[in-house]
Amino acid sequence: MKSNAVLSPFKTLPLKGRDVLTWLDYTTEEVHELLSLAEQLKKDPVSKSLEGKTLGMIFEKSSTRTRVSFEAGMLQLGGHAIYMNSRDIQLGRGESIADTAKVLSSYVDAIMIRTFEHEKVAALAEHASVPVINGLCDTYHPCQALADVLTIYELKGQLAGLKVVYIGDGNNVAHSFMILCAKLGMDVAVACPEGYEPAQEVIDATVELTGHSGGSFTLTHDPVEAAAGADIVYTDVWASMGQEEETAERLQIFEPYQVNDELLAHSSSDVKFLHCLPAHRGEEVTGEVIDGVKSAVFQQAENRLHVQKAILLSVIG
Repeated sequence: MKSNAVLSPFKTLPLKGRDVLTWLDYTTEEVHELLSLAEQLKKDPVSKSLEGKTLGMIFEKSSTRTRVSFEAGMLQLGGHAIYMNSRDIQLGRGESIADTAKVLSSYVDAIMIRTFEHEKVAALAEHASVPVINGLCDTYHPCQALADVLTIYELKGQLAGLKVVYIGDGNNVAHSFMILCAKLGMDVAVACPEGYEPAQEVIDATVELTGHSGGSFTLTHDPVEAAAGADIVYTDVWASMGQEEETAERLQIFEPYQVNDELLAHSSSDVKFLHCLPAHRGEEVTGEVIDGVKSAVFQQAENRLHVQKAILLSVIG
């Protein structure tokens, strides 16, 4: 990282036993602590800190980065991860969330779930006696957002005061990105088509957070307006999992929101491009951008491993 560090030294805040459902539940100091720990773990990845500990992983949505990074992370920390999809466990056959949470809590030291409704994640956390980590739901993607801001810090050497722009669908990725960047003092701009804006409660929370952090929030339907002077431009696929039937319609609606060289020309001269992956080249982003010198998408993907190890080490203890 650059020498003008803004991350506080890791002091081991009392995060043991905490759930990670959304960054609205965490203070700015706690987020900085997690980022600082992730930075250290990236430099020194292998330890026995979680030897004898087990992470249970429930997947109701498929994944590449979430599954492999959590499994590899637990292994590097000396622990073990158990993969469970909905066909492997009784949750997929009608067992209640409460019963599943109580049973798994007697077997593992933490539970990660990747699913659809946020209410399911919250219910699992309510009934589990071990920490629950939101690996993705339809409303939030907190682990991705933490990797995003670690990447931004590595690229720019600072967080507060930067202009970060999200262009595309106001989805779960946008929600967590907005919340975390606002909490950390960044100027956040979102550009999306009418009818595809982020959820109003997330917009309200983002506005409130920027009021405390010194950042700002702009919502527009004009991608050029949003991208003006941007330090970071971020996008995601236009049709997420569960929206496959809307793909053809969305391709037409979102076409003006493609991230390409023409759009990035309105940003700062050293703008960097982010994407949570998987990407559809030729749709939400051109190949020239995602595979070009402005792209940091694979650094961003790698950082999923490091931030998730920081979360695991902090909440399991």
